[in-house]
Parts: sequence; C-alpha cells; structure tokens
Amino acid sequence: MTDRYAVVGNPVEHSRSPAIHAMFAAQTGQRLAYERLLAPLDGFESTLRAFAAAGAKGCNITVPFKFDAFVLAARRTERAQLGGAVNTLRFDADGWAGDNTDGAGLVNDIQHNAGRPLAGLQVLLVGSGGAAAGVLGSLIAARPERICVVNRTVDKAQALVANHAHLGHTSGVRLAAATLAEAPANQDVVVNATSTSLAGATSPVEPHVLARGALALDMMYGPKAQGFLDWATAHGAESRDGLGMLVEQAAEAFFFWRGVRPDTAPVLAALRAELGTTP
Repeated sequence: MTDRYAVVGNPVEHSRSPAIHAMFAAQTGQRLAYERLLAPLDGFESTLRAFAAAGAKGCNITVPFKFDAFVLAARRTERAQLGGAVNTLRFDADGWAGDNTDGAGLVNDIQHNAGRPLAGLQVLLVGSGGAAAGVLGSLIAARPERICVVNRTVDKAQALVANHAHLGHTSGVRLAAATLAEAPANQDVVVNATSTSLAGATSPVEPHVLARGALALDMMYGPKAQGFLDWATAHGAESRDGLGMLVEQAAEAFFFWRGVRPDTAPVLAALRAELGTTP
C-alpha cells in the first residue's frame, strides 16, 4: 500500500512540497505519494474531508487555510495551540491531529543550517500575523535572551506577546512589543515574517536593527526574497532566505506523519541547485 498525502491550498501549483517529500520518502524507504490539492476558497473543508474519506493519511496546509485547519483539528500540539494555526494534519481514526511545524523549521534552519545557536541572543521578529504567530513559540523554546516583536500597529504585536507571556516567563526569555519605527538596534537575528517581500520591498525596518554580523532571514525564498536579502547584505548582515525553513518544516511534518526523521541537508542542497540560489 502507498499512503497518500498532499499540500492543500489556494494557490498551490507553485508548492515545492511534493518534490521535498518525494526525496524524503526515497531517502527513508517510506511508501507514500504526495500531491498538490487545490481547494476552492469556499470549499476547503469539503475538499479536505473528501481527501480523507478516500483513504489519505494526512496533508500539509498552506495559505489561506491554516486557521481553518486549526478549527478542524480534534487534537492540536502545544505549538499549534500557541500559534492558533495548523499547517499539518494527520487523519487519525479517532480524530484529526493538527500541528504547526513552521517554528521548528525556522529554528532548525537558523541553528543547524546557518550555524547560529539562539541561546542568549537578541532576536527581532518583524510582523505579528499568522507567520509570526506560528514561529514565536519555537523561538522562545530556543531560549534567546530577548525577543522583540515589531509591527506596523503595536496592538497586534502586544497581543502576540501577551499570548506567549507564560511560555516566555517559564523559559526565561524576555518578550517585548513595539512599532516598526521603535524597533531596537543591534539585534543578533532579524526575522522578516511580514508580506512585504511579496510586493518587492526591501525591508520593513531600518538598518540600525542589525548588529555587526547579524543574521537577517526572510521567510520568503526565490526572487520574492531578493530585495530583503540585498538590503541585509548591503548593511553587513548575513542574509538568508526561507528555503531552509521550508525544508526543515517539511521534515517535521514527515516525522509527525511517519515517525521517521529524514536528513534535510541533501534535500536542501538539491533544491538550491535546482533553483540556482544561495542561502
């Protein structure tokens, strides 16, 4: 038997997930087929239920359905609960299980692929939407000294910080919220979790946020991230796109489904060679 999985979203034709999971399956000897599944904007739940009823084992969820998937999950991991969004579903017989692997993917890419242990560092998280909410818990778990969440409107940043206040306290991590204009200087790691790259913008924050030799990461990858990467490099930072995060979060989903953890390094290298990109 070959188990079926898919990435579900709208749009979905651009997704690299089928190629990533095909490489994971070949590497680990797992028998699975992974496809793209386009869901109508008003038909996400019916699309998902039909896919599960046909015998599928699970799926990844991409925009704009991560909040809908959260509602449909009968059980959620702690990181999904904190983020308020689900990007991975497992169709268990006793109810669908939901996870959010984005944060683990981001942290694994920063710490293992970029070689930047986060413990004790100053971290700036730019944005307070779904992307930021999905990764803040995992960033806290890595125990940097301080994380400041900045957003165009400070109330959204404050709400995100308040939702993670208990985790921050128990982890010994100071949390703060501010507007984009109030973003603190000299941050060791800057993560752009906004959608500004989609519009071809460079950076939503000013260069003073970058400490000497800082790591600046945009969650986008490919041409969309280039403006931010060029901005970071021009101001002395190490720039990094979101391709490593994409592969690492996929590995977390693969483990959630199959109980097997694939080696991400050769998969990331193959994708970079295909796309002709550097970190």
